[in-house]
Amino acid sequence: MGMIPGIDLSSSALDAERTRLDVIAGNLANAQNTSDATGNVYRRKMVVFESKLSDAMATGSATGSQVQVARIVDDPSPLPKIYMPGNPQADSKGMVQMPNVNPLDEMVDMMTASRSYQANLQVIQTGRSMFEESLKIAE
Repeated sequence: MGMIPGIDLSSSALDAERTRLDVIAGNLANAQNTSDATGNVYRRKMVVFESKLSDAMATGSATGSQVQVARIVDDPSPLPKIYMPGNPQADSKGMVQMPNVNPLDEMVDMMTASRSYQANLQVIQTGRSMFEESLKIAE
């Protein structure tokens, strides 16, 4: 654990939000991809966070929590079908299954992840400033 517990917590949250932004970027990159590496239609990925309590909680300290990525899961929502008769993956009716990625939803998720990242970065900067001021007092 570091000198200021808030910095540790915010640092773990920065890592988690970076992972979330990476997943969102992957979703946007595959928004029109009708087959992934396995040949299946790409499914939107979602990040699930969890709060981890470290060993510090055993000692009664409330400063041992961290934010971590628990897992990355596929979105179970149905895959939309679009009429594209010229597509080689079209069925007999000319319908192609498309990824369940909505670019507008992804952009909103990207904005919220970015804002969360900025807020956690501000906590780190404020904590650092407080630590520097406390060192000046000790002089």
